[in-house]
Amino acid sequence: MTGTTREIALLTNPTSGKGKGARARDAATARLRDAGVQVRNLEGRDADEALDLARQVVAEGVETLVIAGGDGMVHLGVQAVADTDTRLGIIPAGTGNDVARYFDLPRKDPVAAAERLLSGRTRTIDLARSGTKYYVTVLAAGFDAIVNERANRMTWPRGQMRYNIATLAELRVFEPIPYTLDLDGESRRLEAMLVAVGNGPSFGGGLRITEGAVLDDGMLDVVIIKPMSKPGLIRTYPKLFKGTHTTHPQYEHHRVRSVTVAAPRIVSYADGERFGALPLTVECVPGALTVLH
Repeated sequence: MTGTTREIALLTNPTSGKGKGARARDAATARLRDAGVQVRNLEGRDADEALDLARQVVAEGVETLVIAGGDGMVHLGVQAVADTDTRLGIIPAGTGNDVARYFDLPRKDPVAAAERLLSGRTRTIDLARSGTKYYVTVLAAGFDAIVNERANRMTWPRGQMRYNIATLAELRVFEPIPYTLDLDGESRRLEAMLVAVGNGPSFGGGLRITEGAVLDDGMLDVVIIKPMSKPGLIRTYPKLFKGTHTTHPQYEHHRVRSVTVAAPRIVSYADGERFGALPLTVECVPGALTVLH
């Protein structure tokens, strides 16, 4: 690493991806130590302990906190380093890895990801915040959040197929959701399939729902998908991977500094993690995170 950075804290979820997190950590640690970096390995027994460990090293003034894991672990690390002088590094080891995609980090080669850390190159980006909680990617607050809730209740199958089955199951019974939105002071009442609030452009392993969102423009991108038929929703879904859904007549896009989203019985998700029940107010926090890439 450039400058005086010769020590990092490396936080891992060893069970992520059936042990992928631990394997990525070990490979990255070996490369970093070969380069003369002191690596302090942190491993919590659960998310609460992992966050406590991360906050402790940040309070002690560690210059760089590196996360070995997926978007959920990055989300946890961000809670500790947001609006501090501690930089964030990422060794991707999850399934979605959207934050790693944002920075074009190697997602299947932890040694190559460690090399990127050693380059010392940084980028300062915005975060989205609701109350005391931050996120990097997208807040899902509609059909996508309902699918997440169902998928999390399922014990089988594993991985992406579980979400596919949950999507089909919810499609059978889904009805448009009544929303009340406040977009930088402008109030809207409408029905929609979903509302997404993006700090970045994608979530869920490359679903570019908030296509065009920029990480350092001081703005949030609010996307509304207005009511459409279930076959129409199924046809539109593949377009999300390319970001070509933006031409659909039921697509609506707003750029705001702050948004309040209210809807009955919806639990929102952000960075793939359960974030909080609506209503929520989300604001952009410019320059809140520095990422090694």
